Amino acid sequence: MNADERQHQIVALARRQGEVDVAKLSAELTVSAETIRRDLRLLEKHGLLRRTHGGAYPVETAKFETDLAMRTTRGVPEKRRIAAAAVALLGDAETIFIDEGFTPQLIAEALPTDRPLTIVTASLNTAAWLATSSPATVLLLGGRVRGRTLATVDHWASTMLAGFVIDLAFVGANGISREVGLTTPDPAVADVKAQAVRAARRKIFAGIHTKFGVRTFCRFAEISDFESLVTDTGLPASEAHRYSRLGPQVIRV
Repeated sequence: MNADERQHQIVALARRQGEVDVAKLSAELTVSAETIRRDLRLLEKHGLLRRTHGGAYPVETAKFETDLAMRTTRGVPEKRRIAAAAVALLGDAETIFIDEGFTPQLIAEALPTDRPLTIVTASLNTAAWLATSSPATVLLLGGRVRGRTLATVDHWASTMLAGFVIDLAFVGANGISREVGLTTPDPAVADVKAQAVRAARRKIFAGIHTKFGVRTFCRFAEISDFESLVTDTGLPASEAHRYSRLGPQVIRV
């Protein structure tokens, strides 16, 4: 197996498993750990993987997006802290948009139950949980359901959103960078997110630190559109300060 074939297999394994480990790759591909580390450095340079201590995980691109099941297994303690910190910014909002994804679902589960709320969401999982476990009024956006995220998209969802005036939107992204803003791999998802940003008076981004510095295919919002970016302490304080200079407060929990 040459280097190109080996690196292709490493990316395929990372996308299938959600992450790869240097030691396991070394044994499976019968090359040294240092060879695997060189492969991971090159794949990170090409924007396909993001290295971690002892391994790497796949970066989402126009051709690859993690599914909801994979998202529920990585960084769960950090995502729960992010969700709680995001809900603490609720203020007097009564009408709320909650994006698709696992962290937004955790936000929905952390919402207060002692006040009347109207929740708009594209996520089937979030809508189902709220409808059965919360006193909130729940509006599920119509449209085509994406199997990867169990969320609705296309013009039905965007048109429905365009008729709302929303107090606060909790928005996620597949990537967020100072250079290009918030991005997602799928144009149909980007359209729904962009409409939510336009419809909401206040916008809060909530996402784990691994989203930062990542660019995917479709831009749907600028950093300056948001009053707050809520993430975990894996984002260095120096980098958080750079994002804050673009307008929002950056909260690390």
